[in-house]
Amino acid sequence: MIMLLFIFGLFVVIAVVFTACTKNSSNDTNTYTMTKSSNTTNTAKTNTVTNEATTKTEQVNYEESAKKQMAMPEEGETIAIIKVKNFGDIKVKFFKDIAPKAVENFVTHAKEGYYNNLTFHRVIDEFMIQGGDPKGDGTGGESIWGDGFGTELDESLVPYRGSLCMAMSSLPNSIGSQFFITQANYSEQMATYMKKGGYPEGLLEQYKNYGGYLSLYMQYTVFGQVYEGMDVVDKIAKVQTNSNDKPLEDVVIETIEVSTY
Repeated sequence: MIMLLFIFGLFVVIAVVFTACTKNSSNDTNTYTMTKSSNTTNTAKTNTVTNEATTKTEQVNYEESAKKQMAMPEEGETIAIIKVKNFGDIKVKFFKDIAPKAVENFVTHAKEGYYNNLTFHRVIDEFMIQGGDPKGDGTGGESIWGDGFGTELDESLVPYRGSLCMAMSSLPNSIGSQFFITQANYSEQMATYMKKGGYPEGLLEQYKNYGGYLSLYMQYTVFGQVYEGMDVVDKIAKVQTNSNDKPLEDVVIETIEVSTY
């Protein structure tokens, strides 16, 4: 009964605040675009999140999982430093044990210089900053294997503030090179929606501690976490943008350096 209520609650909440990735049908290109707080229901994506987000949620210790996700890297652990021109450094750690494909893809691209001089082409304050597209318009990029790949989801990894996630289009196996960093702080409004929707109390408690964007939960692959440089992310999130959320002045990723902590 609890699980059924949770599933129904998720459907209701997602209809109100669901954040989905949409396809741009013009010129047959895919746009890797998350839309913030839509009031319309995306039925296909709703079914997906309902099925996946409820799996094992009752067994997850969200407090312990959050502490692990937010902890500083251990000595010898792989890290990356995203150097953003005129803004500073964003340092991230990875969750290779849970999202091995996403980590390998990002790290390999970084080592090979794929991300050098690309931009954060889409920026929304109190949501996320998105980059990694060679075209710079949200329609480009590919994985290190050429073909796209699918999500690697785990109930223990949550899109808290500072989570490093892979972007994707509405098509299956569409993850390429684009990524985003969740920037949102805690929102009482979102917490209320999620509580009414039956999200686990343990998850809501950690959301209050760490912020983020819960309607992305079990939708997008969380494969890393910012452990230093959220001030830089916040500065980027507050730049002036046009109607497509593209910064009026390019926010350039000079390089992404991979090393060990």
